[in-house]
Amino acid sequence: MDYKKNTICVQGGWQPKNGEPRVLPIYQSTTYRYETSEEMGKLFDLEADGYFYSRLQNPTCDTVAQKICDLEGGVMAMLTSSGQSATMFAVTNICCAGDHVVCAAKVYGGTTNLLTVTLHRFGIEVTLVDQDAPAEELEKAFQPNTKAVFAETISNPAGVVLDIEKFVKLAHEHGVPMICDNTFATPINCRPFEFGVDIITHSTTKYMDGHAMAMGGCIVDSGNFDWDAHAEKYPGLTTPDESYHGIVYTKKFGKEAYIRKAVVQLMRDMGACQSPQNAFLTNIGLETLHLRVPRHCENAQKVAEFLKNHDKVAWVSYAGLPDDRYHALAEKYMPTGVCGVLSFGPKGGKEGAMTFTNHLNMIAIVTHVADARSCVLHPASHTHRQLNDEQLIEAGVLPDLIRLSVGIEDMDDIIADLDQALAAI
Repeated sequence: MDYKKNTICVQGGWQPKNGEPRVLPIYQSTTYRYETSEEMGKLFDLEADGYFYSRLQNPTCDTVAQKICDLEGGVMAMLTSSGQSATMFAVTNICCAGDHVVCAAKVYGGTTNLLTVTLHRFGIEVTLVDQDAPAEELEKAFQPNTKAVFAETISNPAGVVLDIEKFVKLAHEHGVPMICDNTFATPINCRPFEFGVDIITHSTTKYMDGHAMAMGGCIVDSGNFDWDAHAEKYPGLTTPDESYHGIVYTKKFGKEAYIRKAVVQLMRDMGACQSPQNAFLTNIGLETLHLRVPRHCENAQKVAEFLKNHDKVAWVSYAGLPDDRYHALAEKYMPTGVCGVLSFGPKGGKEGAMTFTNHLNMIAIVTHVADARSCVLHPASHTHRQLNDEQLIEAGVLPDLIRLSVGIEDMDDIIADLDQALAAI
């Protein structure tokens, strides 16, 4: 039966049988027992489904992955140890030395560093593009060896809303998949697969966990990209894998090929697996995702309106504001709400921003975002400090930019704390 998102949040994934636990158990075991060597051998040959070592698969983790998969409307998903590892696996599952990726410039600074520095060392080249540029300008970034396009539905921290269909059209015209990080919007507010996206990544550490307790990431595949139609571009999926009995993933697994390969090859070799304890905690967060996200958005909208009219604030960026440059895109792709994260610049430049953050009481300065508690960060001196001034501007990070993650506390208390901190400027 096809359930609605609210029901999937609460009841998706774990379907207990007669006499089994009502609540998803924590399968805190590294390994699994079998009666015969033949049974175990079938697992290693990928001839049977089952578990043999939790680096590759674990029942708790697989159940939570299935819930996220159902929320996004995909065919298969896998959990990873963090959002960063989800991005790494999503790209390296189809890219290797000599390949090229087109990436939106205004993405999380850690993602920029991963793609342009670390993966550069692996021989993968990345071209950063202005996602607001017209399609004919973006077209110039594509090369014969381009294998993927990567962007965020809502960028961190700039709050840029992606024109998803524009990017999807370009990607597909060049025979490559569109990968979207949907962490900020969550499937409650945006389902990128409905707009043609092929692969979705998440840092489940954020809204999905929602309580700043459990690190994690997730990759979801739509199953819609035809790897065989572009077989010469993706030999890892369409030719025999000699490291795994010579199987051809697209022939053996069909629409599940992409995730199956990522599990039995990348997770096997790199091991960035999520712990069952963290998956269990993430599942608890997912059970209230449909309740928390609307409250985050409601509070963020009121905060954005308050800041917009404050005499100590130079600018506010939040797509929920009618005069925001991304408001029309937000209404198209996420009509029920944007997210709980906004950015703004207090007057006084960088010094004004630091004065503001240093005078907050309830709202904490933390290297985190998108959980139940309101928090702030000054990206230019924290998460993006590895970037030079030119790169900061390219990433949409101004010196005075404050990333404010609006929590689900009482609205009056949030605004009161912001007001008294702004008064110190």
